[in-house]
Amino acid sequence: MAGHSQFKNIMHRKGAQDAKRAKQFGKIIRELTVATRSGLPDPSANPRLRAAIVAARDVNMPKDTIERAIKKASGGAGGDDYVEMRYEGYGPAGVAVIVEALTDNRNRTASEVRAAFSKCGGSMGETNSVSFMFRRLGVITYPASVASEDDMLEAAIEAGAENVVSTEAGHEITCEVESFFAVKDALEARFGEAESGKLDWRPENTVTLDEEKARSLFKFLDVLEDNDDVQNVYANFDLPDDLAEKLSA
Repeated sequence: MAGHSQFKNIMHRKGAQDAKRAKQFGKIIRELTVATRSGLPDPSANPRLRAAIVAARDVNMPKDTIERAIKKASGGAGGDDYVEMRYEGYGPAGVAVIVEALTDNRNRTASEVRAAFSKCGGSMGETNSVSFMFRRLGVITYPASVASEDDMLEAAIEAGAENVVSTEAGHEITCEVESFFAVKDALEARFGEAESGKLDWRPENTVTLDEEKARSLFKFLDVLEDNDDVQNVYANFDLPDDLAEKLSA
């Protein structure tokens, strides 16, 4: 973890994207579809589907929409078939970027993602060209009001978590991917439903940006996130707190 500052940067970035959440349903439905077909349609027996349902709730997807997507995906033949793809490279200012996609046409998606890198002053590399600079982690968040910093830290460590970062914005708990659901279940038994829970790529080191470079990077990230095939985008940038506040205003 880059710690307090990185957590705040992520929260500011999330805040800047909240207006787009209403457009995310299509992407979530793709993940629900792939997750359902990767195992059983029962979330208790399908960890990926369980995570997809958590993601759907994060964007306030109605329960009936979630259930309808799962039912359709578990109906056997027919429907769209999506392939998981991961693209890596460097964006503006040398920032390392990982792009996760679900696509029904890998040639189209690869071409569009490559064009986004090129047009925004970056360069797309091979798989694993930048992922070694990140760690794959489980990330669980709670509002600050649910527990004190000490109580959350104690509960998280007992549950098997690796780290907790507590700020005025809330508590962020990180853990190994393999223990994600065990940690999440233990915390929810004590504090109630988590604000969010997901698997994430977190940078080992970050590139600090000034305002000009940050605006250029955010424009690039917006282009990627506007692509219907792109599910998630991760980047190893860091911003001074005052700049993060300014750009999220």
